[in-house]
Amino acid sequence: MGARRKLRVLAAMSGGVDSAVAAARIAEEGHEVVGVHLALSPNPRSHRVGARGCCTLEDARDARRAADVIGIPFYVWDMAERFHRDVVEDFVSEYAAGRTPNPCLRCNEKIKFSAVLDRALALGFDAVATGHHARLIDGVLRRSVDASKDQSYVLGVLTREQLKHAIFPLGGSTKAEVRAEAARRGLAVADKPDSHDICFIADGDTRAFLAERLGTAEGPIVDALTGEVLGTHRGAYGFTIGQRKGLGLERPAPDGRPRYVLSIEPVSNTVKVGPRSRLQVTRIIGERPVWNGPVAEPYEPITCSVQLRAHGEVYGCRAWVEEGRLHIDLDTPAYGVAPGQAAVLYQDDMVIGSATIASAAG
Repeated sequence: MGARRKLRVLAAMSGGVDSAVAAARIAEEGHEVVGVHLALSPNPRSHRVGARGCCTLEDARDARRAADVIGIPFYVWDMAERFHRDVVEDFVSEYAAGRTPNPCLRCNEKIKFSAVLDRALALGFDAVATGHHARLIDGVLRRSVDASKDQSYVLGVLTREQLKHAIFPLGGSTKAEVRAEAARRGLAVADKPDSHDICFIADGDTRAFLAERLGTAEGPIVDALTGEVLGTHRGAYGFTIGQRKGLGLERPAPDGRPRYVLSIEPVSNTVKVGPRSRLQVTRIIGERPVWNGPVAEPYEPITCSVQLRAHGEVYGCRAWVEEGRLHIDLDTPAYGVAPGQAAVLYQDDMVIGSATIASAAG
């Protein structure tokens, strides 16, 4: 058996423990590795601080220190303009249209595996490595062995061509193993907390962030069962399907049970609420489907499973493509399915495709 080919690999280094260990593993295998940190804000202090995001000055310094310990060249690439256009503006426009976007998924699609990968290939690199917890086996995306940290869902939008030039070194390890390895390697980020929040919303207040960009406009909160106006809000964009808390209603439902957001109508600026039972969904239609696994685009129903939000429940289903849209029939009802989120299809632990949820019905 011949020696493994030496690759030129661009390691995307966020400043966290995962991307640092991913870069170290690739370098240790003998590949030519260059570390790159993405500057995603024209003013880094406007993004999260205190090791909470992936866009801060602190993160850039942590990434540089990790590259020094590993012994690889390190650069910072300014992606602020592209990030603002493809992720931040998309986030705002999706909420304005009554949908609920996933900015981390969009960042993977548009920044890390489009803009960055395109530039890397143009510069003669063979692949981009990241610290995502997922596995690539023979070009097929699979779940991480650490189910609690699995990130295959937010990678499910990638194309076969993008996956062909991707490396995910951590998919066979648990997060505890990654942290222990970072400590052994002398990486200062070994105990750095994971980021969970939207990096470009500095204080974590999504509603205030949207209000600053979309303005405020009072509208009704309506009981979907009776048509009664129960209260008012300052912008329909501040709600998401399935939301229970923060509705600001003064009186409970007649049966004493909580109300949930059932629909968001941006044109009339109306939010409709009602019982959880009205959130039940058994049929989903997705737009812009991507087929990135070994399964051909199915024009007849196939049996598989679907995940409808990051770290969400997985549902058995039948799925097929009709007139360019993905149709999904669930075996058991789901609740609170929000248009704008991704529906990622699996067979066992293998990703076979995805689509953006356009609509859902009971």
